[in-house]
Formats: sequence, C-alpha cells, structure tokens
Amino acid sequence: MKAPGFTGGIVDRADWLRHDAAALEKVRRDPRAKLLDLNGLDPVLVEDRLGWTPLQTVDDGEPLILLGLIDDVAHFTRLDPQPADGARHGGIFDAITRLPEWEAALYAAARSVSDWHKRHGFCARCGHETAPFRAGWARKCGNCGAEHYPRTDPVVIMIAEHDGRALLGRQASWAPGRYSALAGFLEPGESIEEAVARETLEESGVRVANVRYIASQPWPFPSSLMIACVGEALDDRITIDPNEIEDARWFTRDEVRAALAGDPDAPFGAPPPIAIAHTLLSVWAGVE
Repeated sequence: MKAPGFTGGIVDRADWLRHDAAALEKVRRDPRAKLLDLNGLDPVLVEDRLGWTPLQTVDDGEPLILLGLIDDVAHFTRLDPQPADGARHGGIFDAITRLPEWEAALYAAARSVSDWHKRHGFCARCGHETAPFRAGWARKCGNCGAEHYPRTDPVVIMIAEHDGRALLGRQASWAPGRYSALAGFLEPGESIEEAVARETLEESGVRVANVRYIASQPWPFPSSLMIACVGEALDDRITIDPNEIEDARWFTRDEVRAALAGDPDAPFGAPPPIAIAHTLLSVWAGVE
C-alpha cells in the first residue's frame, strides 16, 4: 500500500527541548537552524522542495514553534505566520505531489500548529488572553493558569462494500463527476466502528457491520486525523440525506480502477492522490 499523503515524517520532535529553556535557546542560536518559509499558511517551494530561511535572520524575540530536529539541526516555523502576499507560491494540493514525503509531513505539522495558535488566543476556561510556551506546543492562561494544547479531530472515512461494489458519495460543491468515500467526525463517547456505522447510515441510509481499519492520515485543514475503514453493507438500498451529500452510488472494482487510472470513460472522477480516500479506494480495488 502506498503511504497516504502527509505521512512518512522523519523529524525528531524532541519533546525534551520543549521543557528545557536553556537547551531550546542553544539550538535556536545554532547557525544551522532553519525557519520554514510560508506565504500565509501555504508553503513556499524552491525547486520542488520546501523553502527555508536561516534562523539567524529572525528577530530573537519572535515567538516560534520548534518542529523538531533533523540530523541534530533544529527546524522551526513561525507561531504567527506572515499574511499571504497574494502571489502564487504553489498551493499544498499541488505541492504535495512534488515534495518528498517527509517534507510534506513536516509541513502538515507546521500548518496545523500555526493555525491552532491563530484560533486559540483566549482561554476556554475564563476567557483571558493566553501566551505560548513549551516551544510553541502549548498556550497558558495568565489569569487562571489553565494550559491548552493543540488537538487533532478524528474523522472516519469509509467505504461500504456489498456484492463486490463500493458505496461512494459526492457533495454538491465538488467538481462535476467527482465521487469519494463517505466521511464524518467522531462524536464523544463513540468508537471508530460505531462512527463508521453511524455516519454511513446517516448519509446514505445503508447499514454496515464488520468494520475493518485500513490506514490513517493527518489532514492539516485545519487539524484532523483521517481514519480509513471498510465496512460490510447489510443491504444495498440507498436513501441519502440531502443535507449531507448530493448523491451516492455503488461502483464495481473495475469502475473504481478505471477512475483511479484517470480513464476518461470512467463513470466518476476519483479523489486526488493526496487524499486518503484515494489510498482507501486503491486498497479496496487492489491497485498498488
């Protein structure tokens, strides 16, 4: 199975540095230390690689996020990225097809944590302003002392299979002809298997059982963990919820293979390779 997009990271996240202010300052002053170049939250590419700036060019007082160590060299990103300049530096969906896996994974972490800081400037307990600490991996309230940490939202993404066919759906906002796996957020007090069954039933009216896990993927828009599964449909009757999806249909393995191959005669357009839905369909259809 080909690894899903945004996986394959090699960085040492160096959690110990987040607790040691003196050691963190030492790696920050290392002349080899690097800062990720961003245009807003989008990557800036240099010859199909992530762009980096020597950290020595950054003001000492600027708050940064320690992404980790690679070959003992500290890699950082800005806690508060500079606003996008409007120029086209290559969006992430284009960039991921050209970046090495480990760079895409590193970028995913940088984007998610930077975006988290932009949305969590105030304490959820008392409403007071918070300040970053732990090398950018947490925020602390100056009033009540509550500590807040970046969170990842789990999302199930799934195929229901029945009689050699896969159930796929589409949203009205998607490109014409695009179909993909159904998906939805896990709810509190719910297992992965229960979420797969509930979301499939809610969106398509199809009941599933015997759910099996396939793979997972971080999705930094803003910060989700996609959990890909396949479930066995108990019947093939479809009753969509139009508030959730526009359409749902059953497709054979040959039809899925044709879509994944980009066949112009395929009955639907497949999700892009960056998405774990592409990985899920490939596994189900037996495509390497």
